[in-house]
Amino acid sequence: MIDTLRTILAIALAVSVPPAVCLWFAIHPFARFWRRLGASWTYGILALPFGLFAYGLYRIRGLLLGPDLGLHLTAVAGGVFLLAVSAGISRLRRKHLTFRILAGVPELSRAASGSRLLSEGIYARIRHPRYVEFTVGLLGWILIAGYAHLYLLWLATVAAIYLVVLIEERELRERFGKAYDDYARRVPRFVPRFGSPSGPAGSTKTGSASM
Repeated sequence: MIDTLRTILAIALAVSVPPAVCLWFAIHPFARFWRRLGASWTYGILALPFGLFAYGLYRIRGLLLGPDLGLHLTAVAGGVFLLAVSAGISRLRRKHLTFRILAGVPELSRAASGSRLLSEGIYARIRHPRYVEFTVGLLGWILIAGYAHLYLLWLATVAAIYLVVLIEERELRERFGKAYDDYARRVPRFVPRFGSPSGPAGSTKTGSASM
């Protein structure tokens, strides 16, 4: 029973993660075009190709999963710990960035207005908490699933997300200019800064484009 659940978890990861990451590259760089259609049409149009992408991955699930490494309590314990860390980051992140914003609904709305640069709360300590939350949580699930090739999936996901971050930061610099440069100098990308936030990052009320 446990092995069956691990296999189901592993397949779910292999089938869902690549389309989720690729969807960002299909939407965000072309946001101006998609905005003309609106969020509903955008996701409606992309649902079929990305659904077929996920189905194609399911058909080669054996290759994607690789050898079963078995159930190891140390790996499971490490996975549970990483999931707890991811959940903690998520709790702090949700105070400033809701699922609706993560899904890009406001950005794709025809009535979209100017966004703000998040620099308070957890964003005063780390610039991209949602990506840290995602990659840490993904590794946690992979440790629990225990299939060899999923670790390659994790490495590929980390590389793709790093590229996403570079693209996002370029857009943020174009949008906010010196304000983002100052923010980037104060706050690390991925490793949280503990202690009291320094400078205006802890008190600025502008915020909403840094992910």
